[in-house]
Amino acid sequence: MKTFVCQCGNKLHFANSQCVVCGLLLGFLPDDVQLSAFTRNRFDNLQASSNGRIYRQCKNYTDYNVCNWMIPFDETHDYCQACQLNEVIPNLDIEHNKRLWYRLEQAKRRLLYTLYKLKLPVVNRRDEPLTGLGFEFLEDQVKDEFGNELTVKNYVNTGHHAGIITINVNEAQHSSRLQIRESLNENYRTLIGHFRHESGHYYWDRFIKNSSQLEPFRALFGDERIDYSQAMQDYYANGPKQNWQNVWVTAYASMHPWEDWAETWAHYLHMVDTLETASDFDFSVSGNKVANPLVASGQHDQVYTATSFTHLFNDWCRLTAVLNGLNRSMGLDDAYPFVIPISALDKLRFVHQVVLQNDDVYQQRHS
Repeated sequence: MKTFVCQCGNKLHFANSQCVVCGLLLGFLPDDVQLSAFTRNRFDNLQASSNGRIYRQCKNYTDYNVCNWMIPFDETHDYCQACQLNEVIPNLDIEHNKRLWYRLEQAKRRLLYTLYKLKLPVVNRRDEPLTGLGFEFLEDQVKDEFGNELTVKNYVNTGHHAGIITINVNEAQHSSRLQIRESLNENYRTLIGHFRHESGHYYWDRFIKNSSQLEPFRALFGDERIDYSQAMQDYYANGPKQNWQNVWVTAYASMHPWEDWAETWAHYLHMVDTLETASDFDFSVSGNKVANPLVASGQHDQVYTATSFTHLFNDWCRLTAVLNGLNRSMGLDDAYPFVIPISALDKLRFVHQVVLQNDDVYQQRHS
């Protein structure tokens, strides 16, 4: 993710809502993928310094300050593009839930930023009621309204179904997420990782299912028609496949082709977002600058697609070696505790091809 610049010259970050130097209100413009400062015009409307247009703040910005996105003034919605995707939010009558909701929203917005930069379709449930993208932030039901423990408890599974991404609110609680990570023997579990993974299932439905990409997908990831419930039972009963380190990007990816795709998709988003951040800070390794993979380009032929992925992955390997070393110096876990086997590399390349092909479609529609 890149940084932005205020009209006063101060560097701005994606989650900022006010410039600490000039004090101006800040807001994100999703159509421009831009964070802008705002001033009041003579009609007391908020005018963006980046493009001169008039906007309103999202209702979740003014009411709860969990959002910093803006709405074009002439639109009738009270909520921004990101908040319109919310189907269920946490119960705000519970004191600590606003803090957890804020963390969920930050992770969701970081996902959306990358999706916008990659020109991936983000269609809400209003426009596509049956398959559009939506988010449900749900809590485990273990106590009744009086605080008594329920005999029959309802636990929420983070997952995806028909466009709806469900995230257990507990994942926004750092201590709870770490406890789950330890119990499942995972070396990486983050809130943004959940959003990226589940978005992979959403885009599998859009890009792979019932498309010309299905057979190439099966050749790399396997046949998704194998019983998912049985595969999940086998995974949690027996653990990952014995040779998973030589074939899959993570242990969880070995469970089923759908999870293999979603894990690979998430890692691709990890790569492009982190590399954009490094490029924005003019990061270089051994004198070689890290390239920005999210710079817009023209049509993508086979040569460009192949060479661009090679450059992307080479930069990623160099960058993560540095990031892991820096984390170890601070006594922290590795930032990217993974080794990518050859077969998983081929799958990442396939994701890259799918993304670029969609970008070509986007360019044709907007040319």
